[in-house]
Amino acid sequence: MTVGEGLALAAAVAASLALLNHATGSLLLLAAYAGGLLTLGVLAWLLLRRRLDQPAAGEVLLPDWSVTGGAIEVDGAQSGAAIAITDRANRLVCANTIYVTAFGATIAPPRVPLEEAQVDALGAAIRTAWRDGSGGPVAVTGRNGSWTASVRRTGVGEDHLIWRFHPAEPTDPAAALADQLAGGMGQLLSTAGIEAALVAHDGALAAVTHGFAARAAGDAEANLAGQELATLLRADERERIYFAREGRDGRPQAMVSAPLGDGGGTLVLLVDAGAQLAGWGTEPADQAAQLQAVLASLPLGLAVADRDGRLLFANPAFARAAGVQGQPLPTYPTDLVVRQDKAELSAGVRRHGQGTPTSDEITVRLRSGPEEPVTLGLAGVRGLGEAAVLLSLIDSTEQSRLKRQVAQASKMQAIGQLAGGVAHDFNNVLTSIIGQCDLMLMRHLPGDSDYGEIQQIKADANRAASLTRQLLAFSRQQTLQPQVLQLPDVLAEVSQLLKRLLGVHITLEVRHDRDLGVVRADPRQLEQVIVNLAVNARDAIQARRGDQARGTLSFTTRRISAADIARMDSQIIPPGEYTALIAEDDGGGIPEQHLPKIFEPFFTTKEQGKGTGLGLSTVYGIVKQSGGFIFADNVAGLATGPGSAKGARFTIFLPVHRATAEELDRLAAPPPEPELAGSGDWSGGARILLVEDEDMVRLVAQRALLRAGHEVVTAGDGEEGLEQLRNALAAGQPFDMVVSDVVMPVMDGPAMVRAIRTMVPDMPVLFMSGYAEAQLRSEIDEPDLHFLAKPFNVAQIAAKVGQVIAAR
Repeated sequence: MTVGEGLALAAAVAASLALLNHATGSLLLLAAYAGGLLTLGVLAWLLLRRRLDQPAAGEVLLPDWSVTGGAIEVDGAQSGAAIAITDRANRLVCANTIYVTAFGATIAPPRVPLEEAQVDALGAAIRTAWRDGSGGPVAVTGRNGSWTASVRRTGVGEDHLIWRFHPAEPTDPAAALADQLAGGMGQLLSTAGIEAALVAHDGALAAVTHGFAARAAGDAEANLAGQELATLLRADERERIYFAREGRDGRPQAMVSAPLGDGGGTLVLLVDAGAQLAGWGTEPADQAAQLQAVLASLPLGLAVADRDGRLLFANPAFARAAGVQGQPLPTYPTDLVVRQDKAELSAGVRRHGQGTPTSDEITVRLRSGPEEPVTLGLAGVRGLGEAAVLLSLIDSTEQSRLKRQVAQASKMQAIGQLAGGVAHDFNNVLTSIIGQCDLMLMRHLPGDSDYGEIQQIKADANRAASLTRQLLAFSRQQTLQPQVLQLPDVLAEVSQLLKRLLGVHITLEVRHDRDLGVVRADPRQLEQVIVNLAVNARDAIQARRGDQARGTLSFTTRRISAADIARMDSQIIPPGEYTALIAEDDGGGIPEQHLPKIFEPFFTTKEQGKGTGLGLSTVYGIVKQSGGFIFADNVAGLATGPGSAKGARFTIFLPVHRATAEELDRLAAPPPEPELAGSGDWSGGARILLVEDEDMVRLVAQRALLRAGHEVVTAGDGEEGLEQLRNALAAGQPFDMVVSDVVMPVMDGPAMVRAIRTMVPDMPVLFMSGYAEAQLRSEIDEPDLHFLAKPFNVAQIAAKVGQVIAAR
């Protein structure tokens, strides 16, 4: 209704009221008439308003986009998806914050900032959605990452499209590469004389080619995952790398490596310098193309040159590292380096192109970055007629670290085997000495003149036994008796001993974190670790400040969460929860040149005659055998420059053990009362077969068991033990148990036990050995096995035999 129409209506109403008043003169009738007109006017207005609110035929009400926007905002917050809604004209009518951040507030698909091929794919998805109801998925990569896009037709009239861009799952390059190494790519590499391995940051293998497994383990299908790369290789005096299994007949390998980044580990290639490099030369063209395609997919920069120095092939990684990506490949490798390095590189290519199985590394400066020297690997290989040269641009830091690791592991493995063998033989001698002393002490009273000398001999033998335990700890072959424990409890047990060791001038401080996780380790071995660190700190403080000077040694326990490990970005410690033990002193620290050697056996900075060099190597062996990690560094002092270190710091990480309820109950229970040596709930009278090749050890064990009331039949090796068993069974006098050494000539203990179990399946066996129980059990998969570590005394073997018999 217009203003004019309203005025005319008002005038008509006023005129009618005036006419009625003139005709009747009744105010009551006039009021009734006016009220009726007002009522009719209100009803007419309501009907008109309702009609105006109704849409016309064919008209659709516009949606409330504020409600829709709130809904897709909540959806995006929960799913992480970028969501947008477009109309028939492909206009953006609604979008959540994630979409706006990734693609903008006014741009609708497919006109988002993407590559042309991806825009075309989104356009095809739109056409499919209008036709079939949905389109996609389409993989796209924008400025804010990678997405998987899908579109669906929606709305009351199905005249809108709803887009959902889900963040693409990040690919694991290490997992993808591991699958390739185990598949066709690995086979092509092996055919070309190249073996590959994917190595985790802790040095353990994650995946290898079949050829690598065949050369390292003798079986192409062998599962080498988890084994340390360094243990499968060896290095000679010229630092050339060989497969350890191939021994002296093996061929040298040129080793190149490339870190994958983002925690993916390292790809290691071993090029057999004496093998035929397939793919360039007389091989079929399709095989050459396949090999080139494989090398092109590797993250390691590789190129091949002929004997005349002409470049035949370079993969993209090599081109990127050399600074010639997207450019034609130069004719000669020397075109990549600065003028001053051309002569050395040319001479290296000629030298290695003679066909001899050699490899070398040179440092050159690339023309693309002359201020940063790089390491260029050269390896002479046969192929392409007579000879070829494999070039690799490598990370020299990682390369040097791996070579040092292999060389160090080879040396440590050799010394460890020697130490383990010496300790085993030494334990036999000590068992005899300690046993003879025990037997002599049974015939002498404390007041006898010889009693003190015998006790001194036994004490010296026990000191020698502790030295063998150090040797076995270094070689990780000692016997552990792990328990679930708290580190503060171990420190409390040994604190009084530490105070006596440190003396009155060195202050011992102990601090503990809250909510420490329990660990599973041998408490006696952990005590030895703590004592060795304390002695090392005391000697450092006294060497720096004098015997009467004051110093401080602190032990701190810390709770290390998985998030803390992630923030450390360590390439050695795997993710998880740990309990840390930190030892710090103010003894001046460790010289920087000695830090890499600090855990090596027989390395010491002390004066001659004041250190064996086994203290820290023993600590290292115990920690590693307990599944932990140890690091040494210096604590900075107030000053700067050389000699400014305040002291040394040793940090031990032990993995938190997921203890059962029963283990936690035992941990909370008070410690049991100590038992006397040789006590136990057992009785003598058993018939025992004793097998030991060392005469003196056999004599001591026999006399100890006879004194305990047992009947003992002895044998000098495994075959004689089997013969004694057959005779006893034939005579109807079976044995109750077998006590045997492990390492014996002719037939060793495990072989004898397997033969015995074929005749007497339930025969209990007690092994005596100086080697580790864990190592023994891993090699002998037999039930009802027991173990007694050498050296032992008379009471210990008698008690152990009694416990085995009582447990039957």
